[in-house]
Amino acid sequence: MTLAPPDTAVPAALARAFEDVDRLGVAFSGGVDSAVVLAAAVRTLGAARVVAVLGVSPSLPATERAAAHRVAAVVGAALVEVETHEGDNAAYRANGPDRCFHCKDELFTRIGEDVVTAHGLDAVAYGENADDARRPDRPGSRAATEHRVLRPLADAGLDKAAVRALARAWDLPCADKPAAPCLASRIPHHEEVTPEKLAQVEAAEAALRDLGLADLRVRHHGDIARLEVPAADLVRVASEPLRAQVNAAVRRAGFRWAVLDLAGMQSGAFTLEVLNRA
Repeated sequence: MTLAPPDTAVPAALARAFEDVDRLGVAFSGGVDSAVVLAAAVRTLGAARVVAVLGVSPSLPATERAAAHRVAAVVGAALVEVETHEGDNAAYRANGPDRCFHCKDELFTRIGEDVVTAHGLDAVAYGENADDARRPDRPGSRAATEHRVLRPLADAGLDKAAVRALARAWDLPCADKPAAPCLASRIPHHEEVTPEKLAQVEAAEAALRDLGLADLRVRHHGDIARLEVPAADLVRVASEPLRAQVNAAVRRAGFRWAVLDLAGMQSGAFTLEVLNRA
């Protein structure tokens, strides 16, 4: 659809998602999609009737956790954390293409058990947008359906561009933030997800961001860290002095080798690869 207008109004199609809601919980990550859902809910229902719910586990980087708190504070919504234990689930650890289903299923279960009653919520929403709804590599959507979680952005027909336009119009601090999938997405399917691997990826990515690489992925291939950066950064990363600094940072995180992927950034690469072979 066309970009949202550059004003502070909540689009009517989005506001309709909250018409029958008294108190709403928003499954919140601090990313642009869930932040726009949270901001729209606060603008429509009022801050006292909205709670942001952040799932915390080893798959959530500490930097993302802190950023989520900052965004919720700007929006004006209370934020509560729930510990999720997807790592206790053998199906999640097995890391098939449905891993995201097990992760979201755990999150929505925890919200239902720990937050809905405590905060008197009558509905929960999350940040699936219209582009996500059309993608085949989003098994978390099935978990949302099973738990009757609302998806206001997708239902309003708001795609990624429209969501970002709203975030900018509302001066959200995450408006231009790159997508930040959970750390488990860096591990190839059918290779076990472990806290040790997640910690390695988190350490490497944090060190690379300290070197000025804002948008990147460190894919975990055993001793090898496969680095994905935007095409515009490929030459810079491969050139001195950054090349040596990147290599040292990756090795400090516990990898033996750093490999630069010339394909650049690849959203959903592991899942799409498996689906395309099926």
